[in-house]
Amino acid sequence: MKQFGKILKFELKDYAKNKAFVGITIFLVVAIALVMFFPRIKMLFKSNSVSDAPVEKAVILIKAEDDTLVDIVQQTFSSAFSDYNVQMTDKDTDSIKQDILDGNAQCAFVLTGPASYTYYVNNLSMYDTNQATAAEVLQQIYQMNTMLDYGMTPEQALDVMTLPIDGQVETLGKDQMQNFFYTYIMIFALYMVILLYGQMVAMSVATEKSSRAMELLITSAKPINMMFGKVLAACAAGLVQLAAIFGSALLFYNINQSYWGSNEIIGSIFAIPPELLGYMLVFFLLGFLIYAFLFGAISSTVSKLEDINTAVQPVTFLFVIGFIVTMISMSSGNVDTTLMKVCSYIPFTSPMAMFTRIAMGTVAWYEIIASIVILVGSTVGIGILSAKIYRVGVLLYGTPPKLPAIIKAVWKA
Repeated sequence: MKQFGKILKFELKDYAKNKAFVGITIFLVVAIALVMFFPRIKMLFKSNSVSDAPVEKAVILIKAEDDTLVDIVQQTFSSAFSDYNVQMTDKDTDSIKQDILDGNAQCAFVLTGPASYTYYVNNLSMYDTNQATAAEVLQQIYQMNTMLDYGMTPEQALDVMTLPIDGQVETLGKDQMQNFFYTYIMIFALYMVILLYGQMVAMSVATEKSSRAMELLITSAKPINMMFGKVLAACAAGLVQLAAIFGSALLFYNINQSYWGSNEIIGSIFAIPPELLGYMLVFFLLGFLIYAFLFGAISSTVSKLEDINTAVQPVTFLFVIGFIVTMISMSSGNVDTTLMKVCSYIPFTSPMAMFTRIAMGTVAWYEIIASIVILVGSTVGIGILSAKIYRVGVLLYGTPPKLPAIIKAVWKA
């Protein structure tokens, strides 16, 4: 235990002295501070602005070929496109196009019939929803005209069209939209931390071996203390960095919460339930440890630093496959597929798959316990196996050995 403590302390000091590690942490905290303080800074500049003139709205041109619809078209389109300056026009199509190209108007709708139109726009954005809005407006206009033709008064038609709908939602399971953002952040953070710190563990082990320092260390400390000390130090350093980043984000958000207003995306990120936060930490730690042990073990069999990337590729691919499966399931909105259920019990994919199911699906308590027990057992087992591979790897120089040779050497050891 004393050896383990010394190794852990030494590795932690090495991270604390690492300029890249400290620099990246400070940079990310400053970047988050700028993002969280942006609404306040924006408001400050707006209040100190010399001109208080309101910002002009983008112009949308509307041309109705049926003159009898001009008034109702202008009224309904102005209501639907409240963020725009809706203007009726009687110009020909070429003039309308030229206005758009000259920047005098953002877009235009030429109504060619009661239920048809042509939409003119310079650059069609992938987020452009104007066509869908216009389709709803034309449908309302058509319905209102039909009701007027059947003898309804304009007031009666308006009452029918504007009937308020009182709908209530009672969620028996999970609100996927509410949980999506912090689930995505956790999965992405795990992805980045495992790849970053896994490589750092691999580089540390390979550097010691290439400099022959490993041969000296292995004679004064047990391999299991060496391996667990390195991996847990990397885990602790990663947790400190994440705590600094997400802690500062939470602090800066609370300071500027009133300036963010009713931003649902930002609000949902910081409204994570305590029990889900607990599951996040459990799966995050176990997921990191199991991959860090694998990176450390594999890198101990490498003699040259340039061979690390090739050696750890199978582990990296394994992790990336789990990441892709999880992200596809999240994007589809169905996280309880058969594939995700299987991945929830495989140690290499369960940190992402099971947490995603807990956050966005319905999982029985015994399934969660089973997944965690399997993951804990696998992490301890892989940690012990990695220590044995680390011990054998000290004597392996030259061409990186094949997997059967490593298994044979570990079995004999």
